[in-house]
Amino acid sequence: VTHEKRFHYHEDAMALRDAMTFSPDRAKYYAEQGWWTDDTLTGWLAGHADERPDTPAIIQGDLRISYAQLADRVDSLAGGLSNLGLGLGDVVGVQLPNVAEYLISYLAIARLGAVMTTLYMPHREREFETLLRHSRARAVICLTDAGGFSAVETALGLNLPKMRLVIAVGKDVAGAVSFEALTNGAANAKKMNLTRSVASDPFLLLYTSGTTASPKAVPHNSHTMLGNARLGTIEHQLNAADVLLSAPPFGHLFGLYSFHMAMCLGAANLLLPNFTPPELAETIEAGRATALLAAPAHMAACLGMGLFDRHDCSSLKLAILSGSAVPADLARAVSDKLPGCSITQLWGMTETQGGLYCRPSDGIEIAAATAGRPAPGAEARIADDGELLVRGSMLFPGYFDNSSANAAAFTEDGWFRSGDLAGQDENGNIAITGRVKDIINRGGVKYNPREIEDLLDSHPYITQSAIVPLKDEVLGERACCFAVAANSDVTLSELCEYLLGYGIAKTKLPERLVLVDEMPMTPTRKIIKGRLTIPPT
Repeated sequence: VTHEKRFHYHEDAMALRDAMTFSPDRAKYYAEQGWWTDDTLTGWLAGHADERPDTPAIIQGDLRISYAQLADRVDSLAGGLSNLGLGLGDVVGVQLPNVAEYLISYLAIARLGAVMTTLYMPHREREFETLLRHSRARAVICLTDAGGFSAVETALGLNLPKMRLVIAVGKDVAGAVSFEALTNGAANAKKMNLTRSVASDPFLLLYTSGTTASPKAVPHNSHTMLGNARLGTIEHQLNAADVLLSAPPFGHLFGLYSFHMAMCLGAANLLLPNFTPPELAETIEAGRATALLAAPAHMAACLGMGLFDRHDCSSLKLAILSGSAVPADLARAVSDKLPGCSITQLWGMTETQGGLYCRPSDGIEIAAATAGRPAPGAEARIADDGELLVRGSMLFPGYFDNSSANAAAFTEDGWFRSGDLAGQDENGNIAITGRVKDIINRGGVKYNPREIEDLLDSHPYITQSAIVPLKDEVLGERACCFAVAANSDVTLSELCEYLLGYGIAKTKLPERLVLVDEMPMTPTRKIIKGRLTIPPT
């Protein structure tokens, strides 16, 4: 069946499908190597429901949903959405915390052959308008009440000509469709003979977290996305008996990586609806998590509160840290507190997924110093200017509806420019040393502030720091340090003395200090430097 016949609904579906075009030679090569297969989420779920029906698929507090129960709920929701006019190639937005309804929605969207686009929980009207309009979303699934914010009412109030449905999780809202009614309705995808998607169809449209500029839309299909997770389960030494817990939200690539690996294996997804350090430690202990995916900030918070001493986390055998730079001392400290757990580091982007990672057998010193080696199907090289370039079976083909971003993102020979600076050791392990755009150019002397930030973060009075360029008529740029301080009396001169004690050159010292209550952060706790505004003097 031709794609034109399968994607017959509208031009938007065909445009997104066209964005998933790969070089025939590379596609053939990836398939021959076994990196691309015919796996889909729908196929994985059906297989587990048949072969291990009573195995827990979702654990959320006292809630247990088996694979057979999950398949039934997904079929009901997919059938209900189909009856409301959604189908193959339609984009459906989802803004939910890490709850069972999120995963049921995602799997139902995949069962329809539709495309999920994610909205982060902090997103409000402006982001809803921008992302749902750009993605050409036909529906959105969101909360009636998210801590005083009604995403449902916000979505209903938007003037989006493509939007057909707003689906409410929670109390009923006039004008919206009840999620509960759909999942408990009589419709059932299994009985409706719905057209099934294939692995080459787009099924995710993710937006970058915007740490440098406006978010960009990243399309993925099952080949790129699920292949990376399937191969990752082997490299991370996971199996069907594991219980996977993601501290980052499922709206982010790192959270989805955890879910995809669990779905590949038929393992359990242990859910943490809202992150707080105590709730993370309690969930690990109560759910007997064996694999944890977390950002360095999650672990630093737990260490700072002594939670690994107060909770039994001995079930953990693997912790994968990602989302931002992993300080070496933090990795070692976590390893000391979790002696039976392999601490590893993963580098990835929305565009690349898990591009590099340490293996459990590498040991803590490699994990403390590097992000490991390329994932199966991935290639990495370091350009002359130090930028990490990647390509491979996990890489997206290009941004959706953004030709200028694509022109800047890829080299002439097809390598993706990560924007990260990197170095490589003699064993092929790659360390991320900073961001290309983070360079401070002070009078022609260029340096990356990563080293300075790491030292400042170890200062007893500093909780978080970020150094950004401050325009200067004489030198071009000077360094401005934003900091969240545990002691508001800390001064710039104190911090500079501290840095000089570590042998930092005077030309690299920050020349202005701005104290803030909190940093603007991505969902994986990475500082968004582009949102730090230097106040006038």
